[in-house]
Amino acid sequence: MSTEDTCDIFCYDEDKVRRVKAKLSNHDFQNMSQIFKVIADPTRLKVAYALCDEDELCVCDVANIIGSTMATASHHLRLLRNMGIAKYRKEGKLVFYSLEDMQLKQLIKLAVDHQSESIQF
Repeated sequence: MSTEDTCDIFCYDEDKVRRVKAKLSNHDFQNMSQIFKVIADPTRLKVAYALCDEDELCVCDVANIIGSTMATASHHLRLLRNMGIAKYRKEGKLVFYSLEDMQLKQLIKLAVDHQSESIQF
């Protein structure tokens, strides 16, 4: 076991630790981690990214985009909706989905941009 990446002694900055702990207690990390788990699936991330690119897509559009059945697309969209990531509206026989939150849209676009930049190096 290598010890190059650990401290040789145990000490910490009490002020920094107190400040960070106070900030941590103000957030629901359990809920946040669930959102990341939902979009950690490559197919759902594709769906979410497609919804970033277009304001609204019907289930049929999403199925064609990800190359799946309508049932599979609907399943992924339902999971996104249940987590509060997407919302839907019905118009006649069609169901249209869109992203619920602009900040999440920015996060997904940032992740895609970051990944694109890291490939170039």
